[in-house]
Amino acid sequence: MLRTAEITAKLTGEGLRGGDSHQLYWRATLEVSLDCFICERTGRTTLFERGAERALCSGSRSGFARHHTAARIAAFDTTNGREGLAVRALLDFWWAPFTDTRDGNKSAAPTSHPWVRLHLGYYCQDAKKSGTHSIQTNAVRPHELTCGHCERVLAVDAQTPAVRLLV
Repeated sequence: MLRTAEITAKLTGEGLRGGDSHQLYWRATLEVSLDCFICERTGRTTLFERGAERALCSGSRSGFARHHTAARIAAFDTTNGREGLAVRALLDFWWAPFTDTRDGNKSAAPTSHPWVRLHLGYYCQDAKKSGTHSIQTNAVRPHELTCGHCERVLAVDAQTPAVRLLV
């Protein structure tokens, strides 16, 4: 059956309130823990890329290799204002019940322990170089994201990204 999950996240901080020369933005890729009915494994890291018609499942450590799966980013919206830098992504994915072939766990949609990693990019005007960062659900908070070139604080990751099953 087709399921839809909503992923939301927000960064705050002085570096986002105008005048900063880093142009921080959300990148069009994200990773989510999903139960994969193709390789019949629970908690697989699934890579999503905006515009792609399918996602990539990490497969299992033994046996089933990385493979495409029936999932995609259906919507990807970002805002950058007084409240901070926010993102909202809707993920469509096919799901079917199964029992994990390795450990016997029952599948769930989304997985019983949803995990998300969101990617960011920036450009440092001082160093004339770009850089990347990521945030994820299982990180210690609050966490300051700093420029890898000039070490200025770009934003603060104070809130865990939210995962909500819509359909």
